[in-house]
Order: sequence, then structure tokens, then C-alpha cells
Amino acid sequence: MAESVARAGCALLKALLRFAFMVANNAVAIPSYVLYLLALQPLRLLDSARFWHLEGVLFKWLLAMVASWGWWAGYTVVEWGDDVKAVSEDEAVVLVNHQATGDVCTLMMCLQDKGTVVRHMMWLMDHIFKYTNFGIVSLIHGDFFIRQGRAHRDQQLGLLKEHLEKYYRSRNRKWIVLFPEGGFLRKRRETSQAFAKKNNLPFLKHVTLPRLGATEVILKTLVPKQENGTIASGNTVIKESKSKGLQWVIDTTIAYPKGEPIDIQTWILGYRQPTVTHVHYRVFPIKDVPAEPEALAHWLYQRFIEKEDLLTHFYETGAFPPLQGQTKAVSRAMTLSNLWLVGIQSFAFLSGGMWYCIFQYFYHCLF
Repeated sequence: MAESVARAGCALLKALLRFAFMVANNAVAIPSYVLYLLALQPLRLLDSARFWHLEGVLFKWLLAMVASWGWWAGYTVVEWGDDVKAVSEDEAVVLVNHQATGDVCTLMMCLQDKGTVVRHMMWLMDHIFKYTNFGIVSLIHGDFFIRQGRAHRDQQLGLLKEHLEKYYRSRNRKWIVLFPEGGFLRKRRETSQAFAKKNNLPFLKHVTLPRLGATEVILKTLVPKQENGTIASGNTVIKESKSKGLQWVIDTTIAYPKGEPIDIQTWILGYRQPTVTHVHYRVFPIKDVPAEPEALAHWLYQRFIEKEDLLTHFYETGAFPPLQGQTKAVSRAMTLSNLWLVGIQSFAFLSGGMWYCIFQYFYHCLF
């Protein structure tokens, strides 16, 4: 009995210390990000590309700080399937299943070692995240907050199209990440299963059928239209940026042992035992993705039916199945450098101290 109480006490103390560190981390890192970018506004006028390059570096460091909270708690990632590093410099849309708030943290971690991806990525997320502590960062970076619900659908899709045309290539974005299910598995499963039954679609337990609107808008806006092998004259965003356009769809499946997802509270407080999250990738050339709405809907449904099969296999065996043409599935443990993580955390706290001294100096000069 005494031993159990001692363990519980240690776990509580650890959680409180982690929470205090996270609060302090946010208190210095997020304001420092904002202040650095305010100080760099003259550069934005003179050299916009350089400004957004520096913003991307700071953005990656912020996401690495979030990743470090899980990494140091023993929440690591093993990757399966295609090696997405091969397409890290190309434009891609990333389709991810959604089980809990920890999915975002998992992606923040496992994309850190994918070249410049994190610096150049754009997130599509529920509008509620705009009001979190990280909301100001995402707003500055140019992520898109989408309001769910049929009543807002047409308006939101129109706003998404405008957002992509205004910010995606002007800020040199490359990967765009979205969760097509439109919500957490536990909240949408029953509705999705009812829809599947009504429309003679497969019964899914581990994922829900995707919503189509955002994916369709992204593909229509970012994939170059071809006329006799050349980019269509109406697609001015592509022409002006000299971009090849969207080249890949990366179908990403996140699996947690025993189907027990990690939420953001666990990620922060670290009260769960060390856990390995498994992430599976399949890369599809954009030429293989149909543009016509009905065919695209069928294609997207097939991706989530495949996710169901992948997750069923994982929960039964503890591993994902091999790719087509392989006899054995090969996994890759992604790693983060503790020295690098300590370095960026130190930079955040030193920056906080620097900005405090600057404000103190001007305060004393003025008053």
C-alpha cells in the first residue's frame, strides 16, 4: 500500500514539474517567436522569401519543443511503409486519420527529421485550435482553421480556396496536412457507420469515412491544370511561382498500441508509461488521383478502407503488413537529437531573457 502511494506521489510530482516546464516554455517561446517576426518586418518588405525562410526555421523549432515534451517522456515513433524523405522537397497533401489531440503532436515529432518539411508545411485544423496558446503562431505561419458543420460548409470551402491562393505559394509552402475525417474517431464513428449503411459502403471500426470538400478544394487549387502538356492559362498561382504544383498524396495512418490514443494532456503531463506510436505512409503520384468529384470520392473512400485493413492487421499482430512486392514489413525508428532539443530549448529561454532585458531597458528610458 505504501509503495503504491509513493509511486502515485512520484507520478504526480513528475506531472506537476512537467506542466510547470511546459508553461514556462510557452511563456518564453511563443512571445519570442512573435517578437522576432515583428523585429524582422523590414526584411519582409525588402525580401519576403528570406523573411518566410526565417519564420519557417523558428516555426520548426517551436514544433520541436512540443515534440520534446513527448520524446523525453518516452513517447517515441516507429515508421512503416514508404520513405517520405524521398519526396520531402516536393509539394504534397498529407491525409491523416484522427483519433485524439495527440495525433498532431505525433506528426510534429515524426516530421522533424524529414528535411525542410516542417518549415514549409501548412496545417488544416479545427477552428477551436485558433484559441489555444499555439493559435497565434499558426495564424502568423498561415495555417487554416476550418469550422465544421454543414451550415458552414460552402463558406469554409470558399475561404480555404482563397487562403491557398493567397498564402500557399507566396510563403513557399510544400506539404499541406489535413484530417479528412473531420473529427475524432470516437465522436464520428457512429455517424459514419450510419452513413455507410445507408449508402452501401463498408462498415469501419478503426477509422471513419472521410469528408471530401477540403481535399477536393486543395487538389483543384494546387494541382496544375494541363492543356496540351502545358499549365492552363487560368492557373495564375502556378505560373507566377514557377511551381510544379502538387505532386504527391501521402496517405498517413497513425496507430497506437491496443488502440489507445495519446491525448495532449498525456503528452504534456507524461503520466502514461513510455509508448511507441506507429505511423504508416503510402505515397501516391498525383497523376493517379482522379479529379472528377465522384471518382475522387471513391478514391478517398478506398484510402480509408485500406486504413481500416492496415489498422486491423496492426491490432491483431502488432505490426503493419508489408508493402506490395515485399515479403516482410520493414519498420524504421525515428530519432531526435537530445543535444539539438536542449539547444533549441536553451535558445527559447535565452530569447525570453533577452526580450525581458530589452523591455526593461526601454521602460527605464521612458519612465
